[in-house]
Amino acid sequence: MQPVVTPEEMAAVDAAAPEPVEVLIGRAGAATARAAIELLGGTYGRHAVVVAGKGNNGNDGRSAADRLRRFGLRVTLVDAAAPPAELPQADLVIDAAYGTGFRGTYEAPDAGDAPVLAVDIPSGVNGLTGQVAGAPLAADRTITFGALKPGLLFHPGRSLVGGVEVADIGLDVSGARAGLVEAVDVAGWLPPKAPTAHKWNAAVLLVAGSPGMTGAAHLAAGAAQRAGAGLVRVASPGVGHDPGLPTEAVGLLLDDVAEWDTGLGESLDRVRALVIGPGLGRAETTVAAVHRLVAAAHDHAVLVDGDGLAALGDHAAEVLRGRSVPAVLTPHDGEYKRLSGQPPGDDRLDAARSLAATTGAVVLLKGPTTVVAHPDGRARLVTTGDQRLATAGTGDVLSGTIGALLARGLDPFDAAAGGAWLHGAAALLGPAEGLVASDVVDLLPDALAEARTAHTGEVPA
Repeated sequence: MQPVVTPEEMAAVDAAAPEPVEVLIGRAGAATARAAIELLGGTYGRHAVVVAGKGNNGNDGRSAADRLRRFGLRVTLVDAAAPPAELPQADLVIDAAYGTGFRGTYEAPDAGDAPVLAVDIPSGVNGLTGQVAGAPLAADRTITFGALKPGLLFHPGRSLVGGVEVADIGLDVSGARAGLVEAVDVAGWLPPKAPTAHKWNAAVLLVAGSPGMTGAAHLAAGAAQRAGAGLVRVASPGVGHDPGLPTEAVGLLLDDVAEWDTGLGESLDRVRALVIGPGLGRAETTVAAVHRLVAAAHDHAVLVDGDGLAALGDHAAEVLRGRSVPAVLTPHDGEYKRLSGQPPGDDRLDAARSLAATTGAVVLLKGPTTVVAHPDGRARLVTTGDQRLATAGTGDVLSGTIGALLARGLDPFDAAAGGAWLHGAAALLGPAEGLVASDVVDLLPDALAEARTAHTGEVPA
């Protein structure tokens, strides 16, 4: 997992480094110069323009400029505080105006058609949130030092960074409390299926769907099956026989519509994970039943999504109190507001951590960059997936995927992060346009195989 540190954390890492700042600047300059030469494809006859500010980011750029001159490049230095409207024509522009700690507005000069190499982060992008102030240059590549910064991973900044390279300049980032999830991480979390395995080893109880909303249950059940659940039992309050369920899913009839949770005790005892909420509806009886069932499942792995989150509302911490393992909550921004009383805001990493600490749950805050936060402050970022997932039902697929991983024995923090990665990776394997949620379900086995391949280097048979 690639470490991710906030600008404040990075400043502390810099301050704790045993080397003088001049040595670190020299290393950063050398790394920047190497990246520049690679982008240029050589040095002979090339011209680079370096836009440098007054801080250490600018010093990194000036150090790179000195090295590039020694390699024979013609280099023009431009003061970031008073740049021309248009930069001189060049083969490369190095943006070293301002770094991750910049606060304010930056209007970048026109770079023309020259490719842009950003130093640490494109100037004008907030290193903590990815928000943009002004008009930064869009980079073809960004070279950052020591560790990734959140601003490189959250939009709109993420769309401006180009390819990102993390250069090791000798900083100790081993204490990072956040990381970027990669395929090899997911594969490492997935347990192999034992030769003696049977279906109940990874059984899921899915409480989802209601009259007119059975599709949510169908999608979540299919995803759980494709993500490795051995058995999926589906209870949809108020719904009788449901022929739309996947053939392999087991439907449960609930006799008492008002207190339907009372009929699920035996089923709950036989499974390893409970997924509750997708398409469940918001009747008063449903809210009370969700509270009772989640509280009764205090020794089970539990995921709450959709209408289940609406049922918890601002009572989430109370209902989730006393659990032996953290529950998993998967809110989008509107659901986050119902749980916490306020929208997540620009600092999504802090927002997820705050709700996790308040509720004692693992919180998966959905978005183009998904944040998974543990109650103890650890966090993971997932950047697989794209706008293809902005279609009805994909959240239900995510719930089923994570539910299966919980049933397979993954720790809730690993299950949430791994499920988010697989969900996004499956979408990327689908068509660029016209993707629907059921396509993501069908592509989950391919996403699992992709993770396994990254871990072993072998293509599955």
